[in-house]
Amino acid sequence: MSPCGAATAAAIKQAEQLRQDGNSYFQKSRFGAAIDAYTEAITLCPNVPVYWSNRALCHLKRNDWTRLEEDCRRAIQLDCNSFKAHYMLGLALLRKQAYSEGVKQLEKALDLGRGANPKSYMVEEIWQELAKAKYLEWEYESTKRSSELHKLKESCEMALKEKHLLGLSQMEGFLDEKNEAFSKQLEALNSVFAKAAEDDTPLDVPDYLCCKITLDILRDPVITPSGVTYERAVILEHLEKVGKFDPVTGKALYASQLAPNLAIKEAVQAFLDKHGWAYRLD
Repeated sequence: MSPCGAATAAAIKQAEQLRQDGNSYFQKSRFGAAIDAYTEAITLCPNVPVYWSNRALCHLKRNDWTRLEEDCRRAIQLDCNSFKAHYMLGLALLRKQAYSEGVKQLEKALDLGRGANPKSYMVEEIWQELAKAKYLEWEYESTKRSSELHKLKESCEMALKEKHLLGLSQMEGFLDEKNEAFSKQLEALNSVFAKAAEDDTPLDVPDYLCCKITLDILRDPVITPSGVTYERAVILEHLEKVGKFDPVTGKALYASQLAPNLAIKEAVQAFLDKHGWAYRLD
């Protein structure tokens, strides 16, 4: 059965024309008109995923996150390999603070996007959004953990103080010894909770994991014959617009001499996995 089900050839042709009309409206930023056109196409052929994902994109432009989520989920039901639908669904989920599920959708979109067209601008865009989403997820969980840790610390301090006051009231032992023991216990308690909070402190990315030009974390690292690692897109732009030379060493450099730095790429991923993306992104 065709994606349009039992629709006639005329209906299929009409639906496709409506899609093209919707695309034309979208390019002119007439998102309401585009939504109407895609909706009519969906009415004629409800099982064509691109109609749903195109309409979802209009909802994204209008910040209509509820309808965006609904259309993306329908598009994914019809085509689970639609990386654009997974990407937009991830954005919608992040808006409702469903960070964990949002990250999963963006990761799925990135995998599918790389498989479809690794050099597409969409892949870089998805990577950027995924990086932000990972940080938002970490920040949300970190804030929750910090609040719980603070409450637990207050409870422990209160219990320790009550125990100390009880000992003082009973006048057992020497007062100075009791105060000194209390101070050491309080110090130890603070040390334990300070250590527990370390994992929720944002980290600076090590220099060797950053591009020498942008100083931002590397995403697609390439290495020059001189052993300097750059972000691929950044060094290619330098070679095209500035000159055919290595910005750090000054030696002659051509695009054909660049090679993927797989070791650094793995190191970047290991850093992100280990630290839960606990660093700030611009």
